[in-house]
Amino acid sequence: MEGGMVEADASAFRECLSLSHKNPYVLRLAFSAGIGGLLFGYDTGVISGALLYIRDDFKSVDRETWLQEAIVSMALAGAIIGASVGGWINDRFGRKKAILIADALFFIGSVIMAAATNPAILIVGRVFVGLGVGMASMASPLYISEASPTRVRGALVSLNGFFITGGQFLAYCINLAFTSASGTWRWMLGVAAAPAFIQIVLMLLLPESPRWLFRKGREEDGKSILRKIYPPEEVESEINALKDSVEMEMKDSEASGKVSIITLLKTKTVRRGLYAGMGLQIFQQFVGINTVMYYSPTIVQLAGFASNRTALLLSLVTAGLNAFGSILSIYFIDRTGRKKLVLFSLSGVILALVVLTVVFHESATHSPMVSSVDTSHYNNYTCPDYKLGATPAHWDCTKCLKATPHCGFCVSQVNKLVHGACLVSNDTTKDACQNEGKLWYTEGCPSKTGWVALIGLSLYIIFFSPGMGTVPWVVNSEIYPLRYRGICGGMASTSNWISNLIVAQSFLSLTQAIGTAYTFMLFIFITIAAIIFVIIFVPETKGLPIEEVENMLDNRTLHFKFWQTKRRTSYSGVELRHKNHPIN
Repeated sequence: MEGGMVEADASAFRECLSLSHKNPYVLRLAFSAGIGGLLFGYDTGVISGALLYIRDDFKSVDRETWLQEAIVSMALAGAIIGASVGGWINDRFGRKKAILIADALFFIGSVIMAAATNPAILIVGRVFVGLGVGMASMASPLYISEASPTRVRGALVSLNGFFITGGQFLAYCINLAFTSASGTWRWMLGVAAAPAFIQIVLMLLLPESPRWLFRKGREEDGKSILRKIYPPEEVESEINALKDSVEMEMKDSEASGKVSIITLLKTKTVRRGLYAGMGLQIFQQFVGINTVMYYSPTIVQLAGFASNRTALLLSLVTAGLNAFGSILSIYFIDRTGRKKLVLFSLSGVILALVVLTVVFHESATHSPMVSSVDTSHYNNYTCPDYKLGATPAHWDCTKCLKATPHCGFCVSQVNKLVHGACLVSNDTTKDACQNEGKLWYTEGCPSKTGWVALIGLSLYIIFFSPGMGTVPWVVNSEIYPLRYRGICGGMASTSNWISNLIVAQSFLSLTQAIGTAYTFMLFIFITIAAIIFVIIFVPETKGLPIEEVENMLDNRTLHFKFWQTKRRTSYSGVELRHKNHPIN
């Protein structure tokens, strides 16, 4: 195993910044691989805005909620397959080739989506993009982790998280920029081919992961890369430690034979690593993050902001906060540690979810009433359910929007919190309403507390992003033994995407069935469960060389006093090799 624990503090962040002039090669590796995170983030961010305009072009998508969810979810289904196959590709062919294959799939998918003539072709393109995103989601952080000096590994892997959130922010900017362009959503989805092509060019110029090269017997190639990554006073100890680690794992490989799920679960260190890694990935999705990111324009409309452009503009604020939170993670992850950071993050998420629950409950219970006078003004467009209802005097905006077929709420600027008209939802009715200078709501009702909902969303993002947004990817890039790193990383990424699919597929239906407020309340209970899980099952990996993590897992017991950092000596009593050397 590589040497003992390295103290990771604020100086690690400063050393990460100093790489720009002391060792730009390391930053070049991290930034080039991190574009995979940009693709990941761009796709999750762009579809929420594009969906608003896809619904305008394809009326079947506007009418059918399941079709909207399918457009989002088929990319996630592709990502599940991509992450599953990606683990095997990473171990068999290398991290670099896995990233290149992911880029090619993403490029093809982007072109198909931009040229789609019907929802079916659009969904095919989403599947291709999903395959690429799923593969890149575990290959990029793994490549960065294995090509990073120990003291700044957390910060550099967090760069991948910054690229994810930066990609989401870029997506909202692109969405906003093309709102008035011809073929709006086609530009939004097609422009994603550009970063995929750029990463293909950059990765062709970069080497393979040094740890993978050692594992495949290409020691000289691996040594030459390590000499570029580590300072002279550390590089030989790193080479020797990695060589010993690979030799030990090769012996274990000969003894245990072919890798299988049974073999993984029988290996204590791998099993404990999977508990922590897969659990973090599952909870990352089930506390509701991609609900916020995929559907944030819709949520903003639910908070009472009517126009698509306004919804996109307000969603841009949350995307910007998400990117800012990732920058905070780069600073804190090697300073406070992974575990403390994620627990603080989850505690803040609970606070934000409480705010959202209260706001949306208040909005639903104090919804503007439907006026028979206002509705009769548009007699030919009256909502069928309202016209045939036994008690139309008891109808409010919330009940109107839940009617079948889909209905909308038309209201004047002056009386938008008091009363309005309940009309059937179609383009003709929408135009008739807006031509009179009125507001047209189809996703949410006007509310005096709508601005508080935006604050709740912002709080959610600013707490989630530095911890739960990046820590699961960092931990999964460093917690598994080298022999199993690709396949275990693939399993964890697959669990993330399956959880992502479940949440994305069910969220809109859930809000229709129990309401937005109770949906967010459900996320509160899940977040509390996540805190308990992290306290019990997730170890602290701050400052540990990657190969030393296996020893830590082998000797670890349940750690309830999470605020105390357990210091360990190196594996097999090997003398501490890592001191607080600056990175040259």
